[in-house]
Amino acid sequence: MRNTPIDLHTHSVVSDGTETPTQLVRSAANAGLGTIALTDHDSTAGWQEAITAAATAGVSVIPGMELSTNYGPASVHVLAYLFDPLDRTIVTETARIRDGRLRRAERIVEKISLDYDLSWDDVLAESSDGTTLGRPHIADALVRKGHVANRSAAFESILHWQGGYYEKYYAPSPLEGVKMIIAAGGVPVLAHPAAHGKYRQLTGSVIKSLADAGLFGLEVNHRDNSPEGREFLLGLCAKYGLEATGASDYHGMGKPNRLGENTTEPEVLEKMIARGTGSQAFIANGTPAE
Repeated sequence: MRNTPIDLHTHSVVSDGTETPTQLVRSAANAGLGTIALTDHDSTAGWQEAITAAATAGVSVIPGMELSTNYGPASVHVLAYLFDPLDRTIVTETARIRDGRLRRAERIVEKISLDYDLSWDDVLAESSDGTTLGRPHIADALVRKGHVANRSAAFESILHWQGGYYEKYYAPSPLEGVKMIIAAGGVPVLAHPAAHGKYRQLTGSVIKSLADAGLFGLEVNHRDNSPEGREFLLGLCAKYGLEATGASDYHGMGKPNRLGENTTEPEVLEKMIARGTGSQAFIANGTPAE
């Protein structure tokens, strides 16, 4: 793992990516990556397929998830690594979140359909069985119907939170999320916390409370973190003893993000694997991590 790039934030069709877990692992191998984490939104359904594919692709896989949480009006995501996927609290809470996302999506489509040619069936056609359905699938349906050019354009216009169609959904607080991940033997990292200046909503005191609860790190190197935001986050890492990670947040064709455009240092991953007790990393040579 020390000699090949490490990308700890990727998505498959299990949530809002466009590649199956198998295709994702093969794409990672073709991109020259040595390790990826599969971090679908609020779901672990792709873990086994990714690990099976990794056995022949020469890519190590860190089992993970991107947990949805809410902090006031802001949606905050917490990356969860190496936790127990059968933990009762995790299973119950993620099922509740996924149901909330589904109901929220239905309400959004109902609103949009009053102004645009769009139906719920159009959105379902953009998802796969077992998918954590959400706004990206609505965006893809809007693209297919010709209302916007691509998924990014959809989020910059019709699906923008100020676009008139936005709806919130249930999710725990970031502190509850961090505690839940740790209780399940996992390793929590705050995802892209300086994206578009949103880090201002998570003050240093909030980050401290998360660090005190066991937060492992901050995803510093991410394309959505502004340069000044990255400096802010590095300062918090130094102040509160947190690790800095980096990743692509790859979604296949769903976003412009490319595999390996940001990566994590090997020593940080080694610390993460040493801390996680809920599940094991799959190492490309077939030997489970200790």
